[in-house]
Amino acid sequence: MANGMGALWVAASGLQNSQNALNTTGNNLANVDTPGYVRQQILFEDRKYLPFAGAAAISKQTAGLGVSIADVLHNRDVFLDQSYRTETGRQIFYSTNYEATKEVENLFQEMNGEAFQEILSGKTSLWAAFQEFVKDPSLSVNQTLVLQKASLFVTRSKAVYSGLKEYQQEVNVQINDDIDRINELGQTIKKLNLQIQKIEAGKQETAMNLRDERDMALDELSKLAKISYHEEANNIVTVSLEGQEFVTEVSVYEMGKDIDKSTGLITPIWPHLKNQKVFNLQGEISSELNTDIGELKALVLARGDRYADYRSMLVSGDVYAKETGQSVALNTEAEFDNLIHAIVTTVNDLLCPNTTTQVNDATNELEFLDGNGDILYRASGGAGGVYYLMDTDGNVITDAAGNRIEVTEDTKFLDTNTASTGSDGKLPPQELFSRIGCERYTEITGADGKTYYMYNNEDLTDTSKMYTTQSIFINDVIKEDSSMIPCLKQNGEVNYGMAEAISKAWSSNDWTLNPTQTGKWSFAKYYEQMVGEIGMNGKIFKSTAEDLENTVSTIDTRRNSVIGVSSDEELTNMIRFQNGYNASSRYMNVVSEMLEHIIERLG
Repeated sequence: MANGMGALWVAASGLQNSQNALNTTGNNLANVDTPGYVRQQILFEDRKYLPFAGAAAISKQTAGLGVSIADVLHNRDVFLDQSYRTETGRQIFYSTNYEATKEVENLFQEMNGEAFQEILSGKTSLWAAFQEFVKDPSLSVNQTLVLQKASLFVTRSKAVYSGLKEYQQEVNVQINDDIDRINELGQTIKKLNLQIQKIEAGKQETAMNLRDERDMALDELSKLAKISYHEEANNIVTVSLEGQEFVTEVSVYEMGKDIDKSTGLITPIWPHLKNQKVFNLQGEISSELNTDIGELKALVLARGDRYADYRSMLVSGDVYAKETGQSVALNTEAEFDNLIHAIVTTVNDLLCPNTTTQVNDATNELEFLDGNGDILYRASGGAGGVYYLMDTDGNVITDAAGNRIEVTEDTKFLDTNTASTGSDGKLPPQELFSRIGCERYTEITGADGKTYYMYNNEDLTDTSKMYTTQSIFINDVIKEDSSMIPCLKQNGEVNYGMAEAISKAWSSNDWTLNPTQTGKWSFAKYYEQMVGEIGMNGKIFKSTAEDLENTVSTIDTRRNSVIGVSSDEELTNMIRFQNGYNASSRYMNVVSEMLEHIIERLG
C-alpha cells in the first residue's frame, strides 16, 4: 500500500475507475433495445507497483498505486457471427423459394374464385362441352357450347400464363432492389472501414459504435447473398460476395445489371469481370456446396432468366433439370404451356387431320398417308433430305409459277380423304384454335390443276407461329359462325367418329409432365400432377426453411448471450461498481482523517 499522500492516489483511482465503470454500465442499460448494439465490458488491471527502499532478505516489498481500466471489451464471438450469417442466408434462400411456390399455387387456385381445374375438366369445362358435342356434332346448340367453352378456356389459360409473367416481373423489381441494396451496403462498409481505421490508428480507442454499424451491415449483406469476410491488421474488413471480390481496402466492386431488352428481366453481373454473371443457375443447389444461400439468388432462381413455354420440353431430362426445372416460375410456365399446347393441337388435329409421313426405302420416295394408312401423295428425290411432290402418275408437280413443290420428312398436308367440313362443305376445314402469326394451311395449286393444302409447321423461333398460350385465339371464322366447326363428312353425313375421338382424347394417357419424368397422364391428371408438384416443392421448401429457422434461432440466442445486453447482469454490475465507489470513498475519508490527525496532533 502506498504511504502518506500516495494513499490518496490509490483512493482516487478507485473512485475514478468505479465511476467510469458505472458510466459504461449505464451506457449498456441505455442501449438495451438499440438494434445492433454490442455490450461493453470493463476490464480492470493494477497500476504500477513501487518497491520499498532497501533490499529485502526474502522478497522485494512493493506498494501498489491503485487500479486502472485495462480495456473496454467489445464482446463478439467471430465463430458465432460467421455461423449466424451463413445459416441466416440459407434460411432466407429456402423461405424465399417457399414464398414463390405459394404465389404460383395461389395463381391456379384463386383465379377470380375459380380453380383452373374446373375450366379444364369440370362440369362447365371444354371437355364437358365436347361430351355434349359427341351426341350430335351438327346440332347448333352443341356447336355454340363448344365455341363458348373454348373461348373461356383460352381466356383463362392466357390469364394464368399472364399471371405467371406478371409474377416474374414482380420478382424482377425485388431483384433490382436487392442489387441496389447490396451495392449500398458495400459502400457503407467501405465508409465505415475508413472511419474505424482513422479512430483506431493510434491504438488508444476502439470505435465501438462504428464497429456495431459495420457488423449490422455485414448481417444484412449475408441475408442477401453468400459472403465471406476478413478483418485485416489495419482494422479494414474485406468482403467477398458469391466468390468474387466485393469490398477491398481501396474500393467496392459493385454488382451490375444486364437488362434483357425484350423482357426487361434483370441478370446480376460483375462489370469488372467483363460482365460475368454473378450466379450459375444451372449448377447444383446444395448445402454441401454452399450454393443455397441468399435472397438474391433465390429470387433470380425462382424467377428464371426468360419466359418459358412448351419449347423447354423439347430437350433431354438432364438439360431440362438444369435450365428449367430448378426455377419455380420457368418450370410452371413450361409445364402449363405444354398442357395448353397439347390440348389445342390435339383438338385441331382431329378437326383438321393431317397426313403422316414415311420413307419408302425401296423406291426412295416420301409417302404421305391418310388416316386409313393409305398413300395420299408421293414425293421423289431424297438428296439432302429434299423431295419433290408427284402426281398419281409419278410425275413431279410444279406450281402455277412452274416451280417444283419441295417437301421434307417434316412436311404435312391436309388429309383430304378423311377430313370433315363445316356447314359450308368446303376444304380446308376450319381449326378451332388459331395462331396469330399464320394460317393453318398454305394452298398450293399444282400444274395438274389439283389443290394441295400444305400444313404450316410451328416455327419454334417465332412464338406467333406456335400453338403457345400467348399466341392462340379462337378462329375468327368459327367465332362468327359456330356451324363452321368441322362436323360433316365430305358426303354430308355427320362425322360422329371424329367427335368421339375428341371426347376420348381427354382420357387418353399420352402426356408426360416434363422430360425428367416417365409417367404418362391424361389432360386432367397432368394438371393435377403439375399442381401437386408445385405443392410438394413448396412443402419441401417450407420444411427446410422452418428447420433452418430453428437453427438460426439457436445460434442467435447464443450470439446474443455474448453481444446482447442483459438488464439483470448490468444491474448486478452497477451494484458492484457502486459498492466499489463507496468503498473507495470511505477509504479516502479514512486516509484524509489520518493525515489530518498526524498534521494537527503530532505535527
